[in-house]
Amino acid sequence: MANLATVLKSEIARLARKETKTQLDPLRKANAGYRRDIAALKREVAALSKQLKTGLRAPRAERSAVAPGAEGESPRVRFQAKGLKSHREKLGISAAEYGRLAGVSAQSIYNWEAGKTAPRAAQVQALAALRGMGKRAATRQLEDGAGE
Repeated sequence: MANLATVLKSEIARLARKETKTQLDPLRKANAGYRRDIAALKREVAALSKQLKTGLRAPRAERSAVAPGAEGESPRVRFQAKGLKSHREKLGISAAEYGRLAGVSAQSIYNWEAGKTAPRAAQVQALAALRGMGKRAATRQLEDGAGE
């Protein structure tokens, strides 16, 4: 009889494990999915927090300075120091020449690019007008300005 009881007990345990596994597998998969989602959200929160902290610590000109303007007047234009520098380098001109185009001094251009200072609203508008200018147009305008 002990043999029958042992066999019956082992069979019941096997069936219970099988049933438990079929019940738990979908829950385990869902749990793994939730953990992935939580990990992705944690990474996103960390990245956003880091972005916020670096944005708060950056120099004034490095952060986007938005030129205030009245509604309907002109679209709001943002200024970024690295954008100014990359555009000047794309044109292949010096800071002094870029300053002549913008109507400011070379030192102002250097300070804006370095993030030490930020341009005023009117100056941001002038820089925005230069943003779409190409090499040929810049060279032509500098030559026209030098001839006058």
